Parts: sequence; structure tokens; C-alpha cells
Amino acid sequence: QLQASGGGLVQAGGSLSLSCAASGFTFDDYSIAWFRQAPGKEREGISCISSSDKSTYYADSVKGRFTVSTDNAKTTVYLQMNSLKPEDTAVYYCAADVICLPTLNIIGIHADYWGQGTLVTVSS
Repeated sequence: QLQASGGGLVQAGGSLSLSCAASGFTFDDYSIAWFRQAPGKEREGISCISSSDKSTYYADSVKGRFTVSTDNAKTTVYLQMNSLKPEDTAVYYCAADVICLPTLNIIGIHADYWGQGTLVTVSS
């Protein structure tokens, strides 16, 4: 089970940090990812951490602004979002057991475990 939190309203240029806590497994067991879905748009995989080598992937839309990390216990994954833009407005989901191949620039769109989503709204 995954529990996401940390969404909210922020002005453009601001920062937010999302958290996703796992219960029943650790992120050493599965690759983990953050997705987002804006109104009227398809779900987008924006970041992931590979369970095999801990390498990370970022979509071009967030590269350089967002940072994914985990805690030492590997039960919580974070998404630090800086320099937020209005186009970052979306519901953000964490997911586990997802295909994550950063060296090939690949993130899968399917996952076995999903958090409930947390809304991020960036005002201009």
C-alpha cells in the first residue's frame, strides 16, 4: 500500500515536496515512480528510481527542477519540486513495481501498486 501526501497550492516559481509512504514492502524490492495527470491529459511518468542500481529518470518536462529520493529505511519516497510552473498543475501519483530503465530513458506506464494521488496546483 502506498500513501501519498504533500500536495497543495503554490505560486509559480515556488516549491513543494511530495511524500509517498509504503507499507508492507520497501523500495529495495521494487522500482518506484512518480506520475502525474493534468485535466484532459494522459498520465505522464515524470520520475523513477530503479530498484536494481538506484539510478534515476526524469522526464524532460521536469528535469533540473524535480528531484526524487528515498529515506534510509527505503519506505518513503520523496519528490522535491522546485521552480514550479502553472503547467505542473496535476494530480500526482506515486507507484511501485514499475518498469524504470533510466539508462535507456524508459519509464513504464503500468505499475502494480499506486498511491491515491495528491493535487498540486500552481498559480500564475
